[in-house]
Amino acid sequence: MYVKPGCPYCAAAREDLAARGETVEERDATANAEWKAELMAHTGNTGLVPTIVRDGERLQVGFPPGRG
Repeated sequence: MYVKPGCPYCAAAREDLAARGETVEERDATANAEWKAELMAHTGNTGLVPTIVRDGERLQVGFPPGRG
């Protein structure tokens, strides 16, 4: 899941995934240029977070689902 610090939607997505028993790797798009480039590729250069990706396939952009 691509995130940015202080993002309330990222926190909500994190809590939702944890409540469903899912674990995710978080990638702070502000801390790593490679992760930022990946985020931009997954979001059509919008940089919208959270962006959830599994096995290289974008599953969801934004939270709650449907946002973005």
